[in-house]
Amino acid sequence: MTPERLFDGDLIRASVFNPGQDRLFVSFRQRLDQPGAFGDPRPVRSFTDKGMTHLHLQARWNDWYINDETEALEAVLSAFAGAFDHACAMGFSMGGYAAFRFAGALRLRQVIAISPQYSIAPAHVPFDRRYRDCAGGFDAALGDLGARGTGLEGLILADPFRPLDIRNARLIQGAFPGMRLARLAAGGHPATGVLGETGRFGKLQAQLTKPGVPLRRVIMLHRNARRQSAKYWRHLAARARKTGRTALAETALARAEALHAKAGRGPGGETGKPA
Repeated sequence: MTPERLFDGDLIRASVFNPGQDRLFVSFRQRLDQPGAFGDPRPVRSFTDKGMTHLHLQARWNDWYINDETEALEAVLSAFAGAFDHACAMGFSMGGYAAFRFAGALRLRQVIAISPQYSIAPAHVPFDRRYRDCAGGFDAALGDLGARGTGLEGLILADPFRPLDIRNARLIQGAFPGMRLARLAAGGHPATGVLGETGRFGKLQAQLTKPGVPLRRVIMLHRNARRQSAKYWRHLAARARKTGRTALAETALARAEALHAKAGRGPGGETGKPA
């Protein structure tokens, strides 16, 4: 499926798959280890196969979509979104932030945001220094989520073992009171690591196609997946060691190693199979 180009800037690009439908799904590229180029987007079949238009946004750099093209993009999105009866979105980390930043322009009703940031501006999140290398050109006023709250509903997924992610989630809830927090213990950053590892991510996506995003259902997806997730047991072992619970750490690590062996993986998590 070849996309149509909705916005073609030097810093931000927006691509559309399956246009002309009455429902819209929006996705966002997350922070990259090696930014500087746009990728080739692909449609999310979980939504296009259900008769939805898919809009994908990309930022060339890890600037949290706050740059000289932000306002021009916002105007284009506002005009584009008016054609839809319903709009929903999903985003990870930087992409989760973008879902909230453009929620008004996109007329979003529902969002699943995975380990999103409230801001990267030091004035907004003085406690969170993780992304200071990206914050030099960040316009705190243009990127302020506190001024953009809407009637948006949905879930913020975060790992309670990652306290900075929880603190960002709480700030987002202050701006968007309709958002609920789903604590996915030992999911990592992003918090869907266990769901992805065990092949349940599609079930998470499916929650956005329902009238309301069910908090309990998402938590149960994670709980059912963690039994077969080496990632979960490794994270649990690390947490137990940190809190002095040696016996639990040893038990969790043994479970992780057993799951690796069962899957034919090496001790570092590699599959041992040709790529």
